[in-house]
Amino acid sequence: MDKALLSIEDRVLKMLVGRFNEVSDEGRRRELVKTSAKSINPAVTDAQIDEIFKDMNDIGIVSKLIYDENIEDIMINNTDNIFVSSGKMGSVKLDERMKDRDELNRFVDKLKLYATNEEYGGNLLDVHLPSGSRANVVSSPNGYDVTIRNFKRNTLSIIDLINSGMMDYSIASRLWLYVDGLKIRPANILIGGIPGAGKTTLLNAMFSFFRPEQRIITMEETYELTTETQENCVRLETSETMPMEALVKASVRMRPDTIIIGEVRGAEANDMMTIMNIGKIAMGTIHASSSRDIVNRLEHAPMNVPMDIIPVIDVLIVASVIRAGTGNVPVRKITQISEISGIETHVLLSDLYRFDYKTMRGSPILPSVTYRDLISKLAGVPPSDILAEERVRAAILQRLNELGRRDIRSISEVVRDYYYNPEEALKKLELDLEPVIRI
Repeated sequence: MDKALLSIEDRVLKMLVGRFNEVSDEGRRRELVKTSAKSINPAVTDAQIDEIFKDMNDIGIVSKLIYDENIEDIMINNTDNIFVSSGKMGSVKLDERMKDRDELNRFVDKLKLYATNEEYGGNLLDVHLPSGSRANVVSSPNGYDVTIRNFKRNTLSIIDLINSGMMDYSIASRLWLYVDGLKIRPANILIGGIPGAGKTTLLNAMFSFFRPEQRIITMEETYELTTETQENCVRLETSETMPMEALVKASVRMRPDTIIIGEVRGAEANDMMTIMNIGKIAMGTIHASSSRDIVNRLEHAPMNVPMDIIPVIDVLIVASVIRAGTGNVPVRKITQISEISGIETHVLLSDLYRFDYKTMRGSPILPSVTYRDLISKLAGVPPSDILAEERVRAAILQRLNELGRRDIRSISEVVRDYYYNPEEALKKLELDLEPVIRI
């Protein structure tokens, strides 16, 4: 592209910051480019507009990286280097980099077409790319630093997580029971873990267990949850004028059965607890490394949740990244599951599962006590029936894996069949089992 045309493109990029995010149709985007280019130079031809439009959609090396299913994060450290990261290979430095400040600036200007907000005088940007990936752009005196979280086109299912070693069938069936609650009382759940531990991945996979009639409201700082399996679902995103705390309060007036907070980190924690206290179900993730750490974070600033209402949370799940095997390969695992069982001088935790870092093995998951007894009382069935029902659900997941029906949509369909007609669902799977509890 010649210098004159590049000059026009640079001015068009400045004129259309955030505008591509408003329209998804390629034809309409091209019209925006044409109108802007013509306002700069009426003599620009359609062929030149096509050339400008094509270049505006070319983000160089990143174009191929954002469609690589093996890459979870792309980190562009100014013009110094580019790293990519994934759960399988950890962090890897690429041979390629932005060759100079001009290339980096032009790259960021192209990202700005899809900006959803600009903060601090445009020095901090959130961007939703057409691929579904999201980018965070920070400007400093040294230039731009860009972090891109890749969007997975094929959301990992609960069976994918079993096969990856994150959990076993018994844990997965317990999660199914928590999410479903036998239609009577689903569990309030917080999933803790450090960044990159798989908190959102786990939360996504658990969507297969929601009942189809449930109305779910999700709230995130940037969209990450995949809600395609749930028809009656509203997705909300924070902004400068609508912080998370305001969204959580607003969600109560939207007739939710369940609210999901992408990440609990501030004053919205108290509103979440209020929602649980009035009988609605809430789930979310939180940065923490253990069940006790989750409780401590809730109790202290900036959340400041009073200790006496923390027991409205039923279950704490912790996901971690561990390094195992001869290659010291990073692996995501559920490392702790705890139920909150009351208060004495502190919040009481009942550990049902722990991963032992010395032996690098997890213990068998213990029977639920506090939540099981609650469900047992509400359903009017003995606790032993609930444990037996877990075993039936574990067998369903194992059978689906054997049949190769591992994607999140296939699992959701079988789970819903089981809710509507459990006998028929088991028959279709050729499982010689009977549902223990019919709700």
